[in-house]
Amino acid sequence: MHYRNGREAKNGDKIVQLNGGEVVAFGVLHSATEGNDYCNGYIATIQPAAQYACMCDCLHVDDVGELLAEAELDKRPPGL
Repeated sequence: MHYRNGREAKNGDKIVQLNGGEVVAFGVLHSATEGNDYCNGYIATIQPAAQYACMCDCLHVDDVGELLAEAELDKRPPGL
């Protein structure tokens, strides 16, 4: 199992799910099985209901999308 950028995926990893260059979910990967990079596993969301925000540690989601596009990670690889 591998992520969009080629890194090996493992249950227990903290992950973000992307859709069109936007982060649509954040959590822990679980129940994924070897040999499949598509529709494989679940995300256990871990965002607390109220999280303290220090602006110098944060990015706007649109800016994250732009960074993903610059790195050509905003779209699925061809043929997928």
